[in-house]
Amino acid sequence: MTLMTFVYLIAGLVLLVAGAEVLVRGAAKLAAQFGIPPLVIGLTVVAFGTSAPETAVSVQSAFNGSGDLAIGNVIGSNIANVLLILGVTALIAPLIVSRQLIRLDVPIMIGASLVVYALAWDGQLSRLDGALLFAGVITYTVFLIYSSRKDKGGEDDEFAKEFGLDEPAKPYAWAVNLGLLLAGLALLVGGSNLLVDGAVQLARALGLSELVIGLTVIAIGTSLPELATSIIAAFKGERDIAVGNIVGSNIFNLLCVLGLASLVSPNAIPVAANALAFDFPVMIAVAFACLPIFFSGYRINRWEGLLFVAYYVAYTLYVVLFATGRPFAQSFGDAMIGYALPLTAITLVIIAGRAWHKQRGQEI
Repeated sequence: MTLMTFVYLIAGLVLLVAGAEVLVRGAAKLAAQFGIPPLVIGLTVVAFGTSAPETAVSVQSAFNGSGDLAIGNVIGSNIANVLLILGVTALIAPLIVSRQLIRLDVPIMIGASLVVYALAWDGQLSRLDGALLFAGVITYTVFLIYSSRKDKGGEDDEFAKEFGLDEPAKPYAWAVNLGLLLAGLALLVGGSNLLVDGAVQLARALGLSELVIGLTVIAIGTSLPELATSIIAAFKGERDIAVGNIVGSNIFNLLCVLGLASLVSPNAIPVAANALAFDFPVMIAVAFACLPIFFSGYRINRWEGLLFVAYYVAYTLYVVLFATGRPFAQSFGDAMIGYALPLTAITLVIIAGRAWHKQRGQEI
């Protein structure tokens, strides 16, 4: 392992984050100039922008034949988004959860997780699987636009203010915005190339599989935009935005990122047996865990944030211990599955039951 490996990793992450920001700014303003409403821009361009790093890395990995990186990146990012990012953000300030997330978006996230697991059960994701997933994200986006236009309130103004869409267009502004869009794409492509090359070199140097690197280093790196957005939203008091961004990003990761990666891959993307046996179930369990926690008072408290972070540390520790063949990895995993997870599940069910009973009492 050389110094250039770390240079590739760091430079790749910086270019990815910068590329996503530039791409969203340019595409949003360019779309506004063509008369597209700010709300539609927010639900499409901005939503895609938050998952742009994951998309670039997974598509590049799949195209280069590093399918484990593509799969590990999506699974690891979805786990990190909920456990690490929401956990850290909730430690800063308790987060507010909207009713729409409970009734619609979280169930869609759970459903998408189960669909991807079912498609990958045969040990691969084919182009047909990718087409089905990508059709799913198109359907989801159209539904979001339709439902939001019916009850948009002041969201048009919020998106317009956030991205400067209400400012009068300057001469040749379309050329500048098109240049930003192309520059953002170039940064994403260049950053993903560097990051994937660095990740493959790191995996070989440490004797780890590309799946493990994707689940940990790459997943955390590509989730940096969501982390920054959520922490800034928490400090600004926009605590409902933080949760919505994470849930939306996870849905896009599953449907859009894996869909595109499967479509562009020269061959079907192989899915490792370890991922099917452990990492996919963890991702699905994390998605299900959102329901009782979000349902308990429609907020994520600090102690729940701490629980999320603790589980992310435990998950990452187990992945690394298992990959490096440590003798106590199995004992650690058995303790987590046999004791910690059941106790947590019972606690969450009790909390959700009390919250539901309290709400029923208020309705009566």
